[in-house]
Amino acid sequence: MDLTRTEVAVRKDRRGSAARFGLIALPVAFFAAFFAYPVAAIVARGLKVDGAWRLGRIGEVLAQSDVRHVLWFTTWQALVSTALTLLIALPGAYVFARFDFRGKQVLRAAVTVPFVLPTVVVGTAFLALVGRGGLLDELWGVRLDTTVWAILLAHVFFNYAVVVRTVGGLWAQLDPRQEEAARMLGASPWRAWRQVTLPALGPAVAAAALMVFLFTFTSFGVVQILGGPTFSTLEVEIYRQTSEIFDLSTAAVLTLIQFVAVGAILALHAWTVRRRETALRLVDASVTARRPRGAGQWALLGGVLLTIVVLLLLPLAVLVQRSLDAPGFGYYRALTRADGGVFLVPPIEAIGNSLEYAVAATVIAVVIGGLAAVALTRRDAGRFVRGFDALLMLPLGVSAVTVGFGFLIALDEPPLDLRSSWILVPLAQALVGVPFVVRTMLPVLRAVDVRLREAASVLGASPWRVWREVDLPMVRRALLIAAGFAFAVSLGEFGATVFIARPDSPTLPVAVARLLGRPGELNYGQAMALSTILMVVCAVALLVLERLRTADRTGEF
Repeated sequence: MDLTRTEVAVRKDRRGSAARFGLIALPVAFFAAFFAYPVAAIVARGLKVDGAWRLGRIGEVLAQSDVRHVLWFTTWQALVSTALTLLIALPGAYVFARFDFRGKQVLRAAVTVPFVLPTVVVGTAFLALVGRGGLLDELWGVRLDTTVWAILLAHVFFNYAVVVRTVGGLWAQLDPRQEEAARMLGASPWRAWRQVTLPALGPAVAAAALMVFLFTFTSFGVVQILGGPTFSTLEVEIYRQTSEIFDLSTAAVLTLIQFVAVGAILALHAWTVRRRETALRLVDASVTARRPRGAGQWALLGGVLLTIVVLLLLPLAVLVQRSLDAPGFGYYRALTRADGGVFLVPPIEAIGNSLEYAVAATVIAVVIGGLAAVALTRRDAGRFVRGFDALLMLPLGVSAVTVGFGFLIALDEPPLDLRSSWILVPLAQALVGVPFVVRTMLPVLRAVDVRLREAASVLGASPWRVWREVDLPMVRRALLIAAGFAFAVSLGEFGATVFIARPDSPTLPVAVARLLGRPGELNYGQAMALSTILMVVCAVALLVLERLRTADRTGEF
């Protein structure tokens, strides 16, 4: 019996709805169980007394002078860190976008290494440079480890690549003839750049600035190591209230404050990204890089290279040098011995633990993020699916400390009694990896011609076969890049893992933090050695990403 066109359309719409629901169901369930539920559980534990909400506690906490000081310092240092990062990194963005020079690709990869490094390693590297017994202390007797400058410079070190990648990617696609036309009409170089190039770069600069502000506003590892007892951000204060003072009420209020702030930042970021994507469709995407011309451009290139060496490479070099201070690789050999104290196993076992956890977290992040990315690119995606896109970014800004402690509180009874399970650590790490997977795969999936999918469907291919034979060959490289990013960020996750990693199975960041928290030259040297190992693993992962990213000039970070 032949079907009418209406019946065919209805059946097709039902199949599309079922496919859309199937794609988004697992990511929604994952975030509900392992993000929303733990965060809600710890907030409720802090703001509920005998089953009744104590919302007045919010005003009580905000009235405390030390809490107001933490809020002020968190905001102030994030604003200053963002301004410094833009000031120092924008020349680098221009150089990588418009100049062609020998070793550019290798240097571009080296610039990105700090961003994928765990914050614990970043803090340790600067501790080796500006702390007690560091390079500056030995040469000139200068110590910055208890000053705000150490925190600010470490934030610039960490976020330099965000500006270079985000702004430089768009800058490389702007047609330079527009600025040249303004110059021919009599505009000075500064005026031509200010009135022609800068407005076009505005959305990318704003997006980069908001991302840097988000990362510095929620800074934990850097401030924990370099700030000492003097400086504390919201994230550090949440950790202190949770693990040292055991004041869940204050920690819950601070979590809510950070949640609201991060939500506002992400909303602004989504708006600027939409503006940026609109601009990218209007620009010339041809390659514009050329050899520097004239003394001024060579001086600019030299200045950027000097900045990269001093600000980005020197801390890492000092970190490696400090790990080799003991003769005969003494600090590295000490990692193979258990001390029976903080570590129940030799610290060297943290390497295997971290790799195992990171692989498991990568698989989870790729599956969850891949399904979410496919659902978001469907033409029939509903309003709920599009709204879920913004929620995917929340784990990057919501307190990882809150998530980790929430795991301990919420996942302690059937059917989610996971406190003694090894999978708890990869689940927490995957929460941070999923946003990177989604952001890496979305631009490529959106670039796939929808008519190819429709043609395959008309020829009788099932949705799974359409994905396997049409989409997968085109997004295979992006999928590998996404997996690499998820692996790198999982390897370095610290804020949540510090709560849930078992004493007999520490990860590398947790082991580094424990060693730094103990007095003695041997512990300090072992921390430097473990940090160097972690840095090398992350750098290798990044170099593999760069090989996969060849000829990628989409401007996406």
